[in-house]
Amino acid sequence: MNRTLLKETLDTYTRWQVIALLFLGFSAGLPFLLVFSTLNARLADVGVETATIGFFSWLGITYSIKVFWAPIVDRLKLPILDRLLGKRRSWILLAQTGIASGLYLMAHVDATAAPEMMAWCGLLVAFSSATQDVAIDAYRIEIAEERLQAALAATYIFGYRLALLVAGAGALYLAEFWSWQVSYEVMALLVGVGMATVLIVREPEVNHFAAAQDIAGKIEQEAAKRTHLNPRLARFVGWFYAAVAGPFLDFFRRYRELAILILITVAVYRISDIAMGVMANPFYLDFMGFSKTEVADVTKVFGFFMTIAGSLLGGVLVVRYGVRRMLLTGAVMTAATNLLFVVLAQYPPDLGTLALVVSADNLSGGIANVALIAWLSSMTSASFTATQYALFSSLMTLPGKFLGGFSGIVVAGYGYAEFFLLAGLMGVPAILLAIYMMQKGERLDALAPRNETAESS
Repeated sequence: MNRTLLKETLDTYTRWQVIALLFLGFSAGLPFLLVFSTLNARLADVGVETATIGFFSWLGITYSIKVFWAPIVDRLKLPILDRLLGKRRSWILLAQTGIASGLYLMAHVDATAAPEMMAWCGLLVAFSSATQDVAIDAYRIEIAEERLQAALAATYIFGYRLALLVAGAGALYLAEFWSWQVSYEVMALLVGVGMATVLIVREPEVNHFAAAQDIAGKIEQEAAKRTHLNPRLARFVGWFYAAVAGPFLDFFRRYRELAILILITVAVYRISDIAMGVMANPFYLDFMGFSKTEVADVTKVFGFFMTIAGSLLGGVLVVRYGVRRMLLTGAVMTAATNLLFVVLAQYPPDLGTLALVVSADNLSGGIANVALIAWLSSMTSASFTATQYALFSSLMTLPGKFLGGFSGIVVAGYGYAEFFLLAGLMGVPAILLAIYMMQKGERLDALAPRNETAESS
């Protein structure tokens, strides 16, 4: 690393906004496994029936449908809290309060005697967690200028991944040495990390309401004029239209015929990576014959650090070379590393080769993910940040997860090598669309919202 790049890296990652996102990323990642795999382990450990455990997976639906209540997070001012903290921090703190309360209640519920109560407490955690994601995404986009978005995403991912380790392995260790009650009580206490961060950091100084307020006012006038609604109802119609329809109208009017292609790019960008990941562990364990410990050491521990390295490197490269160029680089690297698994499937098991392939896969995944997040962040309007980004984030994973459901059929019918080859080819549309977006770069820059922040240093 030359001296100029080192200086740029230090300058980027020592900014208060970037450091703040490390702790907010931890806050976002902490509850995720506690209502998924860690909760499933707890339920199985205390003797809950397998069929019942399966129903608990429905808690994850809340993360996929958060776009439906994102407009409320964008438009509704919370009483008292909004005046004390501002819009974004007040919503984050409220969501964190829901997470901590839900985890504490889960710590004291007997899952065998009252599985329904455990499910309701889990729903409180999942709903609050998804709401926190919406508010933190909006905060991240609004707190700094576009060129820092990749670095913010990198530290956010670092904090998120760290929280997954704590809520996964950490929670299991606590349950093993003490109890599930202690484990979930400690997790509830750790929500305080995010709460303290919210109280310390600053509120973004962008105008959340300018465009949306104009839309609301016009619709209110038209509603009162044409339908003779009373002023209060007309005001509600205007607010609802601006909150729900405004974000989508703003996006499609701004990008016009490019809007559909942008959404398609978002939808296909991670298909190759997500689809491949579904069959990764069966490939390591069943086909290659590695032990659980070997897979855990290489993919979970070593892979964790390589993903973080990729994320941090991606943050620096986006600042240095631009977001669309790195978007294309990430797409190419993701597809290419999937083809490395084709090669891996042709040779006898070797732990060193596995580590090399996993390193390349996680490094490319970290770069691609940071580039995508930074690109999407640059296209959200300050007036509709939470709703527009919630739309993007929902599209990011949904197609990949859907197609990943068929991965087992492909492996059973053709084999792992053929499956990984197909997964690599699934990355070609993302590469072509990234090239197209580079070609349309000047126009996209001209159409992009200029989210001005009073504090960007």
